[in-house]
Amino acid sequence: MPPDVRWKLCWESELQVEDHSALSAFFRDTYGPTGAFNAQPFEGGRSWAGARPEMRVIGYDSRGIAAHMGLLRRFIKVGAVDLLVGELGLWGVRADLEGLGLSHSMFTMYPELKRLGVPFGFGTVRYALHRHVERLCRGGIATVLPGVLVRSTQAEVYPDLETTRLEDPLVVVFPIACSMDEWPSGTLIDRNGPEL
Repeated sequence: MPPDVRWKLCWESELQVEDHSALSAFFRDTYGPTGAFNAQPFEGGRSWAGARPEMRVIGYDSRGIAAHMGLLRRFIKVGAVDLLVGELGLWGVRADLEGLGLSHSMFTMYPELKRLGVPFGFGTVRYALHRHVERLCRGGIATVLPGVLVRSTQAEVYPDLETTRLEDPLVVVFPIACSMDEWPSGTLIDRNGPEL
């Protein structure tokens, strides 16, 4: 990230209407180029797509929001094991800064994950972001788990859709209070809720 980016760590309850409006526009601009459907959840000033984060790291520069990462503590099931994680999602970097933001936002979030005492950070990303995630993992801060399916509930209930969906994303695990050796084995993760 360029040196003029300022990072703000905030709880969801600290955000004001204008913050949500700015984040909504940021996500529409960030996710819209990957398909109109991806920008749709952020219409009307909404700054979350599925589950609502409890905490956010937001990078600002002279042009406004430069980067974002959300956090939600939740239990997931890995194979047959219930596991507390800090789920990381709503990753975004403004287009003119792509390639410069994911690791910086994680390094800003990492101390908070340690303070919260979660065993692991957990997130999923599209395969198109594989290069960015590999860069992040180079320093040993995270591990990509290949061949793991993730089941999530739909964010909304629709009469013509299943209530859950099964995906094959890149699963990224950040050892926080535990080592990667303590991550349960399994090829299915059940979020038991919508993705962040």
